[in-house]
Amino acid sequence: MPAHGDLVEIRLGPRRAWMVCHPELAHEVLMDPHTFDKGGPLYDRLGKLMGDGLVTCRQSTHRDKRRLLQPGFRPSHVAAYTDLVTEEAESVCEGWQTGRTVPVTEAMMTLTTRTISRVLLSDSLDDPTTAQVRDCLADVVRGLFVRTVVPIDALFRLPTPANRRYRHALSRLHAIIDTVIAQRRRGPDRDDVLGTLLAAAHGAGDGPSITDQEIHDHLITLLLTGAETTALCLAAAFDLLARHPEAERRLHAELDTVLADGRRPGPDDLPHLVRTRCVVSETLRHSSPGWLFTRVATRETELAGRRLPAGATVLYSPYLLHHDPASFPDPERFDPDRWLPGRPTAAQRRATMPFSVGNRKCLGDEFAMVEATLALATIAAHRRLRHLPGHTPRPPRPAITLGPRSLVMACEARTRTPSPRAAGAPHTSHSRTAGDHVVDNA
Repeated sequence: MPAHGDLVEIRLGPRRAWMVCHPELAHEVLMDPHTFDKGGPLYDRLGKLMGDGLVTCRQSTHRDKRRLLQPGFRPSHVAAYTDLVTEEAESVCEGWQTGRTVPVTEAMMTLTTRTISRVLLSDSLDDPTTAQVRDCLADVVRGLFVRTVVPIDALFRLPTPANRRYRHALSRLHAIIDTVIAQRRRGPDRDDVLGTLLAAAHGAGDGPSITDQEIHDHLITLLLTGAETTALCLAAAFDLLARHPEAERRLHAELDTVLADGRRPGPDDLPHLVRTRCVVSETLRHSSPGWLFTRVATRETELAGRRLPAGATVLYSPYLLHHDPASFPDPERFDPDRWLPGRPTAAQRRATMPFSVGNRKCLGDEFAMVEATLALATIAAHRRLRHLPGHTPRPPRPAITLGPRSLVMACEARTRTPSPRAAGAPHTSHSRTAGDHVVDNA
């Protein structure tokens, strides 16, 4: 049992709250969703944006919602999305010119917004509308954090530029989704998440029928969670690789071997992109986009020897847990080799929770890992991103998510190194589970 010091009482404005500071204690909370349900200031604010979607719903309705959406993110479907991801990754970087600057964060948001919108809505969004969705998501995420930490609603009704920008982005995002739903109802059925939701609204399937509002809420939820966090992970990966040339060299060596002919990676390449996936895994440990989450005690209970009243807010921070030297020696060091097959201990795997754990673990955790791995491989195989002269790393600025929000880098063409595979040597067999883990968003 963790010591009392692993549960620290803090203040959230006028509220008392308890911060979980030990991975085993975090597991205790997250594996008991009936006692520690979704709730607290973060989810109260998110509920105004997402409605009663998979992220914000209470435990009593979670099972049916997850069962409805799960088929679109099963491993068999994830493999089918490989071409979609690599196509979008190639598209987003094909216009990058050697020696010119690249707005990396914006480019990664474009990539992930296009990708998740195609998974959810097929080709319902044209390029200008996709760009609007990307910009709206950025404005909404920027405005959400201050609304979470400042408990005075009247401040957000003032006609300030920031408030107007937030309200406009929210309104436009909802309008775009409503338009897509209306257009789809008049068109042919499609095999995507929206098609699954519309079928459920008509009473098809084993679960209960859903309302038009639930369709809307699910799409908003999956758009927000499926674009922002993966984009920030990719931006952080390029930032970290540029600051750690040896890790970058090892990544490039793998790509030059696995993708020796310069082609896009495919589903059969995923088991061999071991170091690429390790870079993603270490980025999620070092710079996890989802950094702070809350739960609410549904009844009076005991945690780490302390009595918590019903309604108590409990917080856990993947960032804090991932940077605990007791779990990860030299935690500030970016070291993708931590996740090579056989390297991480069972305790380190349990301490790493970028996608949460338990039955509220992220619905799209493996999709996000595959998307980030393939996007990183596709871009890094042909491009190298360098920091601009005079660049100084800055501490992360807290928001709803954490990461480099306005990263700009210089693009360099990359000379591929000769590899044994290019001469006809076979792949070296690796475990597909390299870096596999157990954004708290489901």
